[in-house]
Amino acid sequence: MVDVHVEVVIGLLLLACAYCWGVGPVRRRFGSADRFPRAQALAYFGGLTVIGVALNGPLHALADRSLFSSHMIQHLLLMLVAPPLLLAGMPGWLLSPLLSARGVARIGRALVQPIAALAIPNAVLAAWHLPLLFDWAMREHGLHILQHLMLMGGGLLMWWPILSPAPELPRLSPPAQMLYLFIAGLPMALVGALIALADDVLYPFYGAGPQAWGLTPLADQRAGGVIMWVPGTLVFLVALTAVFFRWAGEEARADAHGTQ
Repeated sequence: MVDVHVEVVIGLLLLACAYCWGVGPVRRRFGSADRFPRAQALAYFGGLTVIGVALNGPLHALADRSLFSSHMIQHLLLMLVAPPLLLAGMPGWLLSPLLSARGVARIGRALVQPIAALAIPNAVLAAWHLPLLFDWAMREHGLHILQHLMLMGGGLLMWWPILSPAPELPRLSPPAQMLYLFIAGLPMALVGALIALADDVLYPFYGAGPQAWGLTPLADQRAGGVIMWVPGTLVFLVALTAVFFRWAGEEARADAHGTQ
């Protein structure tokens, strides 16, 4: 059975329409009159597509009914894939009117400070994977929606110091970004390892549900922990490597320009 959640479809359509309106002529007075970069739009709509894939269709059906490991794939998509795409696709001038409102920029600066931007998302991640809270969310649809919204919000906050589109809330320097990304991957690796190495089934919802693909509940749980542990950590390592090579390229160009 394939799930299609109307509230998810409506939410994604609203986000798509708001973006199209925002980057259109009505809001261009807040930014450049140059033609909007197509790559940015592709990144933003790619992020919306990732959310749609995660929360509708076969992956969501498996996660909701039978496979903890599918649920972990969902969480990685919502926290580590969709948010950086959305930020990469967001023009800074589109956020400027919001950030110019009294108090908003001050609150934003407090939230995107490295310590807060690391602590809050990882606290959200760890809390929602506590067995009691996780099982409660699986049995209460409204709480499950809140779980996903908090993971996506935490992902946006976590990636902001790396991909901030707004000069009012700037990115970290490249060396600080690399240190930040190294630290950011540790809590997720720890949570994944604790789940993968557990000797007992931690989540009764999946222990009592129907099995899929011949996996026992414990094998499914261990697979989910490994998914969070290994691919989750690799995302941060890939991002760290990308930051390093971008920084090295900028330094090389600056040195070449200085010798001319």
